[in-house]
Amino acid sequence: MKVDVEDVSTVKKILHVEIPEADVTRELEKAYRTLKKNVRIKGFRPGKVPRSIIEQRFKKDMHTEASGQLIQNSYVEALRETELVPLGEPIIDHSDLEGGQPYHYSVTIEVRPPVQELNIKGLKLKKKECRVTDEEVETQLKMLQKNLAQLRTIEEDRPVENGDFVLIDYEGFKDGKPFTPVSKTENFNVQVGSGRILKDFDQQLLGMRPNTSKEFLVHFPADYYNKDLAGLDITFKVTLKEIKEEILPEIDDEFAKDLGEHETLAELKQAIQKELERRYETQSERELRHDIIDMLIEQADFELPEVLVSHELSALVREARNALSYRGLSLEEVGQAEERLSKQYRSLAERRVREYLLLQRVIEQEGLTVTDEMLEQAYKEMAEAMNQPVETIKQFHNSYEEAYEVFKQRTLEEQAIKRIIENSTIERIEVETAEAQRPETNSVKTEIEPERLEQGDS
Repeated sequence: MKVDVEDVSTVKKILHVEIPEADVTRELEKAYRTLKKNVRIKGFRPGKVPRSIIEQRFKKDMHTEASGQLIQNSYVEALRETELVPLGEPIIDHSDLEGGQPYHYSVTIEVRPPVQELNIKGLKLKKKECRVTDEEVETQLKMLQKNLAQLRTIEEDRPVENGDFVLIDYEGFKDGKPFTPVSKTENFNVQVGSGRILKDFDQQLLGMRPNTSKEFLVHFPADYYNKDLAGLDITFKVTLKEIKEEILPEIDDEFAKDLGEHETLAELKQAIQKELERRYETQSERELRHDIIDMLIEQADFELPEVLVSHELSALVREARNALSYRGLSLEEVGQAEERLSKQYRSLAERRVREYLLLQRVIEQEGLTVTDEMLEQAYKEMAEAMNQPVETIKQFHNSYEEAYEVFKQRTLEEQAIKRIIENSTIERIEVETAEAQRPETNSVKTEIEPERLEQGDS
């Protein structure tokens, strides 16, 4: 067998394979014997059909079977001979097989790009350190207070004011007929002036009184996330049933007990501070990692295998779908076509692939491995972050081989990051906590309006 490698690029290779005539003849003979045993032709006993008739009637089947076996057997050998490790599925281009001559085919594959040795010693890094303020703790307390708030119906006969909570029934019409995307909805709760619904709709509720109805026109912007409503003028018929006010509980020891796990307000405040410190530290470490990858990217320029980028894009789109599904939505409902989303996430996918290849280079040049103790510690950290028992986390990853391999790879990458940090100089910078809220740079974001008239949430 002869194999020639065509270097299309550093990541794309075409293997041109030539299989000797003797191997072709041998494989055709196998295909013939198989057909001879199984073929049934009227006038001939099983296994006694003349070869000339079999070849005349089943030549295409014989040659297809033979060429398939030749490719299957030789492809693995060609990879071994060229020492190439393919990523993803190969693209095979083959010709029709003919007896009495060598057989040729080509295989297009993608491989990992060569990445030069990276300098991971003496990097100058900066890490943010944030101090949680009393004001932040108070802000978190007020958010918890809002979560425990109760709505009480206002008995006084007065008009709706900004900030009121209202209970309404509504239905949307287009050209005088009920319009499905904003179908009849009852007992819809919303706070007027909160910015959670369209401003035109929101403003029309001001001044309404309980047990009254109103009809008004609402224009949906051309860029509205739901393409079924974008750019349309919809007539709404709304009945205001109740005006409600928000009753906030006192922030005291009883408040802390109602939230569970804490006996006093002081304990609750301490827990809030600890959680905020953990979040800031996590964010700080995430940003430090991002900066490290930036420095590695500056050191090495290489091509990215499209198969890895495509795989990462699929994962990102799946993350977006899952995030929306958790909220009872789909990509289609929010006007996000998968193709558009793929374009939006491509640069992020490319960065993830580049990060993987760079860290893999560090792992290899440093000879890093993952021990059982490291995995055990990683399980504990994940369990703490997810507020789940360690055994639950371990059981999931041990039940699915793919999940285990991904977890193991991530743990290995964390070892690479730690090795870089150990060999670097870190300047610790105290910052205001507001400055620490830099958006995540390596995750999917799905910006969806929190309230949706056409969904009829209540």
